[in-house]
Amino acid sequence: MRLSVLDLVPVRIDQSTADALAATVRLAQTADRLGFTRYWVAEHHNMPSVGATSPPVLIAYLAAQTTQLRLGSGGVMLPNHAPLAVAEQFALLEAAAPGRIDLGIGRAPGSDPVTSILLRGPAGRDDRDIDQFPEYLDHVRAMMSARGVSVQLRDGDYILKATPAAASEPRLWLLGSSMYSARLAAAKGLPYVFAHHFSGKGTEEALALYRSQFVPSELAAEPVTFLTVNAAVAETYDEAKALILPNLHMMARLRTGQPLGPLPFVEDIDGAELTPQQQDIVESGLSRAVLGAPAEAAEQLRALAQRFGVDEVMVHPVASAHRGTDPATAPAREKTLELLAKELF
Repeated sequence: MRLSVLDLVPVRIDQSTADALAATVRLAQTADRLGFTRYWVAEHHNMPSVGATSPPVLIAYLAAQTTQLRLGSGGVMLPNHAPLAVAEQFALLEAAAPGRIDLGIGRAPGSDPVTSILLRGPAGRDDRDIDQFPEYLDHVRAMMSARGVSVQLRDGDYILKATPAAASEPRLWLLGSSMYSARLAAAKGLPYVFAHHFSGKGTEEALALYRSQFVPSELAAEPVTFLTVNAAVAETYDEAKALILPNLHMMARLRTGQPLGPLPFVEDIDGAELTPQQQDIVESGLSRAVLGAPAEAAEQLRALAQRFGVDEVMVHPVASAHRGTDPATAPAREKTLELLAKELF
């Protein structure tokens, strides 16, 4: 089974953005050394606990400091960006690191409505961009290829390509957590990733629909898919649970509309009060995460891969840190990868 990594570049209460980036570099280098397949970074905006706002910038930064990993976006939220800008950014990344770049594209805004509107700029882009998502996806795909995309003008067609052109193309993936994304990926013959770490609902149904409706394309002759899962691995289950709770408490606050701050320390969770709804969110997160000592966590991953019929799983290492940890490091996140690799590679 192949293992990959999803990173939101979490920002702890003791960290500056520079510290969080330094910790991410160490985590990516750990994944590179251990033989993980991919390392994807997310796009989120206006969240104090998340440092990943610009996937192409982060990918370029990490490509210069790793050697083997495929680096990609998990994902670029396409409604926030002009398709040409995305195509150019990833074509340039592919030219700089040929054969190592994945472009994962999503439809969600990755932020609150106000921030999303401001991201779209003064041109006045609106919810029609969501409706035009399939067309925008086609445009990105075509502009990264040798054929380009045809733009109709009054005096004829204009061929638009991402330039300067890379000798190869980034691998395009569609990301999602719904039946819509599964259906669209199948119809367009795209590789597909289900965000199981996000909600854990509908995974089986979405993957089954994707496989049953898949139309072969030049990008994929048959269905290609994997899923993401939260993970915290330590020497004991109790230690792993303590390490994952800061992230789950943060998610409980987010999903109940509470103000967010940086990710707290493990010690900050002791005695923290939750509403019944928030406690349910935490318990749900515990139940679907890869969590525990190395052997049991590895077995959970194998069972997950077998249940959903995938030969690759992307782990999102969400273990937080104890007070007194060097701010430029994330040792529990690194340890999660090391312990899983020892059991599975």
